[in-house]
Amino acid sequence: MIELIQFPWSPYCIVQRRILEFSGTPFRVVNVPNGDRSLVWKLTQERYYQVPVVRNGRTVVFETGENSQVIAKYLDDLLQLDLFPRRWAGIQDLLWPYIEGEIEGLGFKLNDIYWKEFVPPADQLRFLRHKERKFGRGCLKAWKLDQRNLLKSLADHLIPFEQMLATRPFLLDDRPRFVDFDLLGILDNFLYSGHHRIAPRLKRLKDWHRRMCQVRR
Repeated sequence: MIELIQFPWSPYCIVQRRILEFSGTPFRVVNVPNGDRSLVWKLTQERYYQVPVVRNGRTVVFETGENSQVIAKYLDDLLQLDLFPRRWAGIQDLLWPYIEGEIEGLGFKLNDIYWKEFVPPADQLRFLRHKERKFGRGCLKAWKLDQRNLLKSLADHLIPFEQMLATRPFLLDDRPRFVDFDLLGILDNFLYSGHHRIAPRLKRLKDWHRRMCQVRR
């Protein structure tokens, strides 16, 4: 059985989890503490410490770069999902860095300001230390104070996707491709705390999100 090693609110883990759900293939989720990646380190033979990681029997799959999409392409080939058709080659390569850069960079901050509600108490010190070492002391409090501006900026950055959905049910054509799942995972991270909603002015995107949460091949 395929195993997805993850922590639940990670946007990149949610992307792979949604792809597996879409496939209909049975899979097992293994949650690891955000501050303890020892299982990942062991499975990857000390070559990788981030999540997600996919294990399928003796095969262990993980990313090789910031925009590699090794896991999604592995699942696509293995499960024959047609997420990376040749006619969209290049276009998807332009879209997913924007999704994982501009959109994710705003979405995770808006989710993380409610970190105490979903990070287990035993892992909260490591979570706070990790965030402040990466983004500066007091970053979580600063993001909460700036929440209104972050929400507006996120909605503004999502407008191109709202426009794309004016003529088709999914971002590129009549069925979901990789960038649909990529955006879904990033938005599900933004929505994870339960304190946020997709902006009312993004009506097509809200409908798309509902379809993506239900779609199966």
